[in-house]
This record gives sequence, C-alpha cells and structure tokens, in this order.
Amino acid sequence: MNQGEREKRDPPSATQTFERFADFYPFYLGEHRNVTCRRLHFVGSWGVIAFLVTFALTGNAWWLLAALVCGYAFAWVGHFFFEKNRPATFRHPIYSLMGDWVMFRDICVGRIKL
Repeated sequence: MNQGEREKRDPPSATQTFERFADFYPFYLGEHRNVTCRRLHFVGSWGVIAFLVTFALTGNAWWLLAALVCGYAFAWVGHFFFEKNRPATFRHPIYSLMGDWVMFRDICVGRIKL
C-alpha cells in the first residue's frame, strides 16, 4: 500500500506528530473545510497585516498585541462556532501559524475558494 492509499484509509489526526510542514498542511486544510471559518481566518489575517503596518508606522507596541488578538479571535470564532473543532494551534502552534499564512496565500492566488 502506498502513502496516498494509507492517508485515504487513515487520515491524519489532531494527535499525530508531523515531521514536516508538507505533511501537516493537508491536515490543516481538513480542519478548515467550512467556508465561514476560512473567511474568518482570511479577514483576521488582513487585520494582522493592517495592525503590523500600523505598528511599523507608529512604533506603538500595542499594535502588536492588537495584531495577535485580531488573528486569533477571528480564527477561533471560526473554529468554535462554524467548523466546530479545536484549532490546530493548541497541538501544533508553529505549523498552524505557518498554515494560516500558506492558506491566506492560497486564497489570494485562487487555489482555495472563499
């Protein structure tokens, strides 16, 4: 049985350890099937960008906190109320953050629909 057949039979779980981001990203996308959840992630990511630009222009560190709160608030509302799952951030924080920005890019270039 090859890797693809194994993944179809045994999809990755939230408790699985991922050795590479390339292995994690399909799991991450599976945790974002709900379009409202993806839209909330997308809006939150734009908010993060806006707050980081504001920080860069003003030098006021409170904008960094605003960026952090904005990104997580939108994402977690999407997960808890629409996707009805536990965000991957809790078990895979670095890969999850990377996944947020790869999904954001994939939405921007049209690979993932909103």
